[in-house]
Amino acid sequence: MLYLYAKSLHIIFMVCWMAGLFYMPRLFVYHTEAKRRPDAEYQVLHAQFKVMESRLWWVITTPAMYITVASALTMLYLSPGFLHQGWMHVKLLFVLGLVVYHFKCQQLMHKLAAGTSMWTSSQFRMWNEVSTIILFAIVFLVIFRSAVDWIYGVVGLVGLAVLLMMLIKLYKRYRRSKGEKIE
Repeated sequence: MLYLYAKSLHIIFMVCWMAGLFYMPRLFVYHTEAKRRPDAEYQVLHAQFKVMESRLWWVITTPAMYITVASALTMLYLSPGFLHQGWMHVKLLFVLGLVVYHFKCQQLMHKLAAGTSMWTSSQFRMWNEVSTIILFAIVFLVIFRSAVDWIYGVVGLVGLAVLLMMLIKLYKRYRRSKGEKIE
């Protein structure tokens, strides 16, 4: 019964964590694009984005990450046999990648707040897709476990990454055609 409670909390807070990781880089895009505004307008937007990013990060995203990890550790403690399965090793590597992504986002948030970020809005758009690719990898690993041929899985992830990059480029071209200045 405790395992099911831990699993439920894991799924709920994983969704919250991912929501924060999806939305934060989107805020970074808008924060960066605000630099194109007149200085007085930028100062107002900059202050607002700092508040929005900080609240999203410290009230939702980071607590959700810690609860996700704690519930996962609880499940592994209650069912240690998972640690002997290859798919779990790969999943844990992807989760480690997601944790690294999380803390890199935190670093980027601090740089934007300080006005020292050198990233363009296009780079933030690409960065935003990293969490999507990792999420796909984790979900497919959990659902299919050992049933998926690893070669197809890797090819699928690379294909997804290429597709996402192409869509970002198409969106950039579309915005340019509408007369927007794009970085």
